[in-house]
Amino acid sequence: MASIPFLLSVILILVVGTNAGRIAIYWGQDGREVTLAQTCATGNYAFVNIAYLPTFGNGQNPQINLAGHCDPTTNGCTRFSSEIQSCQSSGIKVMLSIGGAVGSYSLSSTDDARQVATYLWNNFLGGQSSSRPLGAAVLDGIDFDIIRGTTQHWDELARFLSQYSKPGKKVYLTAAPQCPFPDAYMGAALKTRLFDYVWVQFFNNPLAQCQYSSGNLLDLVNSWKKWTAAIPATNFFLGLPASSDAARSGFIPAADLTSKVLPAIKRSAKYGGVMLWSKYYDDKTGYSSSIKSSV
Repeated sequence: MASIPFLLSVILILVVGTNAGRIAIYWGQDGREVTLAQTCATGNYAFVNIAYLPTFGNGQNPQINLAGHCDPTTNGCTRFSSEIQSCQSSGIKVMLSIGGAVGSYSLSSTDDARQVATYLWNNFLGGQSSSRPLGAAVLDGIDFDIIRGTTQHWDELARFLSQYSKPGKKVYLTAAPQCPFPDAYMGAALKTRLFDYVWVQFFNNPLAQCQYSSGNLLDLVNSWKKWTAAIPATNFFLGLPASSDAARSGFIPAADLTSKVLPAIKRSAKYGGVMLWSKYYDDKTGYSSSIKSSV
């Protein structure tokens, strides 16, 4: 008969094991990074966010921009269709990220939000269009990286997109808010309970007391607790730059992340993993490979 201490240790191992996380990566904003297929072939990532659709809404003609990877004006980005499908066949969710730091996007009304949702459905998700920028591949959902433009109607866009979900083919919604709480643009949208994964950007906000700095873990942990307590989502990711060159502030050396930060936040039942910006910088540092076993 097993001893009580032995049984308790087994239970503890099982409980800790349930907090194993995954890695999400942004791909598409530097033509020097490896291909989408090579990104997925590493086996490091569970989510790939194709960045970005930076122009949409307010009567604009939507336009994808994948930096040096392809020219959408000549349908050059459709060649990624087979690579997207290859990623998905490996169990990786591939999202289209809308917004970003550079671009022209906003939503002027409820009807505008509805029209943008219809465009996203027909051109990137399960709908039909003769001019799908990424070809026939059906992406898994939409990532909201909204850091400029209007502060309104993003909740309505999320609702309209979620209505396209159906048995057997869910439209996943993810978001990348800044760590200062509440997020200036996505605050209302994040309260809708429609977002499946929230990867909070714990970087580029040095004055907000919400990111890690050498020797100071408390600001990040307190911010993490605030986000996970207030927002009705079940999977939160720690959003980080993949190198010190990838952001103005907030980079966490791999040794600090694995020995100090992750042990503190993985206690949370809502812990989902780590999000990294971006694939180009991860190529240079191998950051995801160095942290994968600890995430």
